[in-house]
Parts: sequence; C-alpha cells; structure tokens
Amino acid sequence: MFLDVVDLRSFYAQPLGVVTRRLLSRAIRSRLPDVRDLSLLGIGYATPYLGVFREEAERCVALMPAAQGVVRWPSSGPTLAALADEGALPLPTSCIDRVIAVHLLEMTPDAAGMLREIWRVLSPGGRLLAVVPNRRGVWARLDTTPFGNGRPFSRGQVVRLLREALFTPVGWHEALYFPPVSSRWLLNTATAWERAGGSLSLPFGGVLVVEATKQLYRPAPIRRPALMPSLEPVFGQGVPAG
Repeated sequence: MFLDVVDLRSFYAQPLGVVTRRLLSRAIRSRLPDVRDLSLLGIGYATPYLGVFREEAERCVALMPAAQGVVRWPSSGPTLAALADEGALPLPTSCIDRVIAVHLLEMTPDAAGMLREIWRVLSPGGRLLAVVPNRRGVWARLDTTPFGNGRPFSRGQVVRLLREALFTPVGWHEALYFPPVSSRWLLNTATAWERAGGSLSLPFGGVLVVEATKQLYRPAPIRRPALMPSLEPVFGQGVPAG
C-alpha cells in the first residue's frame, strides 16, 4: 500500500530525512556517474534524488503513482512531475534511457506488473536503478521512516523479481547503516556509520540499491525429445505355419 505523498514529503523535510537523502544520493550517484545526453525517469517518490541529475540529463521527469499522490517538482520553473497509473505509464515504448525507482516496488501491490511496465518504456540497453528496503536491515523493522512500510526484500527475492520481468542485475550497493533514529548524535555520525558499513561490506544496510539492464529476449528452455523404448528382437521362437 502506497504512503500518502504528504507523509513522504514531510519525512524528507525532517533532519532524519535530510541525512537519508544525502547518504542515499551518494549511493545512487555512484551507480549512475554520467547521464549526459540520456533521458531519466524517476518513479515512485524519487524526486529527492533527481535534483543532482536534472541539469545534466537530456530530459529528467518524475511520475508518481495515483494511489500515492503527486507534488510539484521542481519547486521553481516548469513542472516536471505528473500523476500516473502505475500499470500504464503515459510514455511511449522504448523512450527512456535510465529509470530510478524509489518508494515503489515495496509499496505497489503488483511489483511484477510494475517492472514489466518499466521494461516497456526503457530503451534497448536501458538501465533500472531500484532502491528497496533490506530485509536484514533495521530500517525495515521500524515504521518511523517510509522504508519501514511495505514489503522488504532480500537479495534473492530482488533477483528473482527482476529476472521474471526480463531484467538482469549487474550491480549492488547497500546504504543507510546508521539506525533510523532522530538523535542528533546519530545524525552527526551517520557518515562515519556509512563509511564503516561500506568498507566492511556489512550485510545489514537499511536499503538495497540494485542496478539492472533491460534484457531484450527471454532465454528459451532447451526441450529434449522424450526417449522411446527400443524394441528388442526375440530369438528362439518359431514362425507359425500359414
């Protein structure tokens, strides 16, 4: 079930949300270092993470699910955000080069259908960057942040979901190692938590950031013909007289 867009916007306006945005933006940027001359779509509630790409990408737009609601983005200039039916995105086929999905797959009741629609709008060779709550992390266990709502995922679950929708995972990142608590001391030391968790490759980051490529063809299973029992000759029996 989708959170209301007002609650999402309120979270990112709080000190905990500000730190979350800063640290998670670094993880997203590390997976998408260069989007020049590329079209970029943010879907779900991805606008807190699109600002760094807006001036660089050829085109940068945001779509928000109807069940969630939409807010104006950016705050100044032409509006680049719109409301959309998650099962029928208002975009032509193969028109987007990169998709960033945040607060989406864990919220939608049909993650597989949502991924199929993202696959449709991605161009050949296009890439999806999805951020989902980590089942092993503390963030998925507390509903004080948006990442504590909806369905958390393990790596294996994400891989199966992506492959069923014709995506191939090519890169992983974990982020948000500090506890989701609005403590001034914790927020001031969040960067140190992030560095320690990343350098030690700890498996309990708050979110999984997975990069996947669009797979154009589904591998066809090899079907082997059924083996027929062979007939054995019978010896020592006479032929009946005519």
